[in-house]
Amino acid sequence: MTTQDLYYDPASVAGKAPPISDETDILIVGAGPAGLAAALAAAGHGLRVTLVDENPVPLDTMGEEVPLHFGGRMGAAVSNHNSVLQSLLDARPEIAEALEAGVDVRLGTAVWGLFAQQPTAAWIAGAVAGLADLEHAWLLRFRQVIVAAGRRDMGLAFDGWDRPGVMGVSAAHRLATVYQALDAKRAVLVGSDTQALAAGHELIGKGVQIVAIIEQAGQVIGDPALLDLLVEQGAQVLTGHVVREAVGDAFGVKGITAVAVDAAGGHVNDALQAIECDTVLLGVAAIPAIELVEAAGCRTTFQADRGGHVPDSDPLLRTSLPFVLVAGDCAGVWASKSLDENVARCEGRIAAHTALVSLGVDIAHDEKAPTPDAPEFDIAANRAAWVNASTVNAQNQPFVCQCEEVTASEILGLQPPRYLGWTAADAAFENALQNTSANPDVTKRLTRACMGPCQGRRCREQVAALIGIGAGKLVDEMALASFRPPVRPLSLQQAGQIEETPSMRRHWDAWFDMPSQWTPFWLYNGEQTLARRPQNAAVNTHPLQTEG
Repeated sequence: MTTQDLYYDPASVAGKAPPISDETDILIVGAGPAGLAAALAAAGHGLRVTLVDENPVPLDTMGEEVPLHFGGRMGAAVSNHNSVLQSLLDARPEIAEALEAGVDVRLGTAVWGLFAQQPTAAWIAGAVAGLADLEHAWLLRFRQVIVAAGRRDMGLAFDGWDRPGVMGVSAAHRLATVYQALDAKRAVLVGSDTQALAAGHELIGKGVQIVAIIEQAGQVIGDPALLDLLVEQGAQVLTGHVVREAVGDAFGVKGITAVAVDAAGGHVNDALQAIECDTVLLGVAAIPAIELVEAAGCRTTFQADRGGHVPDSDPLLRTSLPFVLVAGDCAGVWASKSLDENVARCEGRIAAHTALVSLGVDIAHDEKAPTPDAPEFDIAANRAAWVNASTVNAQNQPFVCQCEEVTASEILGLQPPRYLGWTAADAAFENALQNTSANPDVTKRLTRACMGPCQGRRCREQVAALIGIGAGKLVDEMALASFRPPVRPLSLQQAGQIEETPSMRRHWDAWFDMPSQWTPFWLYNGEQTLARRPQNAAVNTHPLQTEG
């Protein structure tokens, strides 16, 4: 017996890398303006270019509020895959151009992880992406990746925000303009930055009446010209207000009650206003969708001029990982970019040029990365003010994390999950506000907030703001709650389709360190712990010959 045999660990992944049969040179994630511009710029240079986009998103996934907060306002058209696919192609004619240019376009395909060789993943050769469509999941090896994953909306908890009809304004915009399937007629817009106002204006062109704009600040903070257009179309403007409650029934919102707030965010109870509507559009903040790049290990920081936490990138749009580039709203959100898609397209072309040069293609390129607008307001303070006025000062305690049913006081008090049997009375809100812990990951693990099916998309920023309120800090002073793959829902049936080598399957039970549970004790001579049993130890196969 050799020393190697004696210390053989069947639970090790060394030499057991899953087979990868799919490869490309440049992988582009997202077929929006930035991703399509990158694909067209990268095509025609003798390299394999693959463009993937999760749209059209399956109806079941949209029901889990992924990738956006769709809020139950998906029209019947989304259940017809062919109809939605045609609407997508009509809305983005550049997809057909990319196909004609030789780009491998894969629609309805989500990227649920990016993996690179590192100390904790030594088995990976090069860089690998995890992909999944409606039925299958697989791995694809690539050399460069451009992530143009777009943006999503910040959630905001108030009484009744769990009713169908409360949704993100970006989700409403996508349903209306890309899917042609928004089931909304009268909407209240919560938030008034330029991104929210621009989306609201486009929704008017799709038959949605914006009946009111609600802003907790003392004045509208977005583009005055856009505000004037919305007011001309009949929108009422309520500054210094928040939504006190969304009223309705199990079928959806029927109206909201707006309430004035004082300087401390408290509700002025004699200043209530009822507004009839069927939809509430959350436009408090546009959040760069960085979960894929953050989970891959790219360094991120809070950059106010780019809309919050974004990947650190240089003028060539390279991140801290040499094979990952970013473009579009994933690289940062600001007003002029939201108003002009050419800004995102420029970023896409720059990222494509950088990827081509890194792969040995010598081409001229003279575009420079767009410069973000100077912030028009303190976005960290603004988000905290919204959460304070809407959630902390709510009459009842709404679930901030709807998936796991966690309230604000439970988050601040680090209360464990409800299924452990504690009662809500144990969580004193006043005491919870004295919590000085400011680590979103600790809060997530102890309370399960952000760990539900939506993967924190509705509550992540709210939880950070709440923790900051309790600790006397703003979100720009705190670490970002970590993302982990899969960053898109992945069923066990799909995950099981990723191939494993025979040596991986042979000792899979050792990963759980409980071989005796799965293997009868009479099958082994000697030590029972499989992970420490020498590789060439004799195996007793006679059922009557057991150990003494």
